[in-house]
Amino acid sequence: MLTGVTPPAAQHSAPALRRLLDLLAQGAAVEEFDRPAAAARQAGATAAELAEIAEAAGVALRIRRTLGQHRVREAQLTALFDTASDLAALRDLDAVLRAIVHRAKLLLGTDVTYLSLNDDAAGDTYMRVTDGSVAEDFQRLRLGMGEGLGGLVAQTARPYATGDYQADPRFHHTGPIDSAVLNEGLRAILGVPLRLGARVIGVLYAADRAPREFSATEVALLSSLADHAAIAIDGARLLEETRAALVDLNAASETIRTHSEAMRRAEEAHDQLTDLVLQGGGADDVAAALADILDGGILIHDADGAELARARTEPLPQPIPAVSASRARGRAVPLGGTWVCAVLAGPELLGSIALTGRAGLADADRLLFERASVVTALLMLLRRSVAETEDRVRGELLGDLLSRTGDPGTLTARARRLGVNLGRRHSVFVAHSEVAPRHRLLAATARSAQARNGLAGLHHDHIVLVAPTDAPGPAARALAAELGQAVGFPVTVGSAGPATGPAELPHAHSAADRCLSALRALGHTGSGGAVGDLGFIGVLLGDQADLGGYVHRTLGPVLDYDSRRGTDLVATLDAYFAQGASLTRTKDLLHVHVNTVVQRLERIGRLLGQDWNTPARTLEIQLALRLHRLTRGL
Repeated sequence: MLTGVTPPAAQHSAPALRRLLDLLAQGAAVEEFDRPAAAARQAGATAAELAEIAEAAGVALRIRRTLGQHRVREAQLTALFDTASDLAALRDLDAVLRAIVHRAKLLLGTDVTYLSLNDDAAGDTYMRVTDGSVAEDFQRLRLGMGEGLGGLVAQTARPYATGDYQADPRFHHTGPIDSAVLNEGLRAILGVPLRLGARVIGVLYAADRAPREFSATEVALLSSLADHAAIAIDGARLLEETRAALVDLNAASETIRTHSEAMRRAEEAHDQLTDLVLQGGGADDVAAALADILDGGILIHDADGAELARARTEPLPQPIPAVSASRARGRAVPLGGTWVCAVLAGPELLGSIALTGRAGLADADRLLFERASVVTALLMLLRRSVAETEDRVRGELLGDLLSRTGDPGTLTARARRLGVNLGRRHSVFVAHSEVAPRHRLLAATARSAQARNGLAGLHHDHIVLVAPTDAPGPAARALAAELGQAVGFPVTVGSAGPATGPAELPHAHSAADRCLSALRALGHTGSGGAVGDLGFIGVLLGDQADLGGYVHRTLGPVLDYDSRRGTDLVATLDAYFAQGASLTRTKDLLHVHVNTVVQRLERIGRLLGQDWNTPARTLEIQLALRLHRLTRGL
């Protein structure tokens, strides 16, 4: 056979596929991905070749979209981290305010950003700094509490966004506000509160001159920037107050020195933790560093109560009431010798941190502890972004494997890039809970898949996990217990396998799904098992009935005993059931004394277990005896 010659079926598709890879590597525009198919069509490509090229183009566009989203997210987080570092280094209030609005503009890419500060004496909020504004009346605008979008944010301490402000009836429109917004040409506006604890000190805005919708990610990013900005504003104000106190109040110099030292320590700790995250540190690193700084134990939990990290303390469940209280007050709260602080990104609860071993906490240390929650929020946002990207890639691969989408070689290569070797024997698991929220069960399954070096995702409304193991039954039982503990509700897991390679996994998935249905129908909710664990029901459910395996699982101890001792207990058992479990008729059929029959049955009971003569076991045993005779040709 000649080599180096392109098969006729691929003479047009191969160049097109290579061209698609080149476009993907070059980061070409979306419209460029249609040209390889057009060129192949002009060259006389067959319908099959054109279909193959179209499928490849779709995959390439999905990859391009995923990479683009990841780049945007990475750029946003980098800008957020840079902002945190820059703000921590500023001391002048005006410089802090200008840096905040400028970084907000870079972070969200909007036409205009601006910041208003609350005037407690006047009971309103006034425009303090703008970036990108051209209208003078807009730059001098004041908003009463509850008026317009900004007044509503300042009053409620909640973020608000509108795609077209002038046409949005949710806000209290006034003549001066609407006129200033119209002169500036603004349409879409997002405002988030600047909060110090439970107190709102101002509002940070991002706006465009064209209608648009702000995503939840953009709201979370601007809210996180606002949290850092509020800390920087507070620090700058405190420094100004400290300078004024040094000039006007010599008698308060010792108090000011102490306060300044506390602020310096808090700022240094904030910088240290921020640098730790910027250098790639994880939750364990942040917990260890914070435990050293505060000389106590640290626990970090996510929003679902799962422990992310722990240092210098024993495991403790997440104190939900204390987290709720901290979230409502915007401050750390004490709980029986433990301090708890909610970790927030704007209004979104990301988790909590707890400090143990410090029943009494000075104001300086409490402030430091509260600021650590802001750095922890940055860490969790980054962790969530990375996890969402990886889970999406793994979920797409799992879907393609179970749907037989794509070339097996390509699927195997994609799996290898994720650290999954499809050349090994894998089992398939399908998980279900009657009461647990599906998103929590899916998240717990994804964590279990990563721990097992497997894949997990949602496929046809089923939560599926593929992991390397030759023992699907025991693994399913362990997984059911693990997931049940993670979500706090019973979880049932059906399994099948092992299977090797992309071609066998869809069949194993179908069998695992049938196994799950059988477990639920039999009332085995909250447990796990494989087809082989279901007895004769498993034989009926299997794609390829393993009759010999079923016989050996049911009668194996008796068959092995007969083989070793040269006895025929199987014949006695068969005769016993054939005579309706009558000892008299059995001894007549076998031509032995009734005591001999009794002794043989006692031996069988010791081999098969004392419940061998219960209705459920006798049904299994009689079926196995019948299959044993059939397989021996009787």
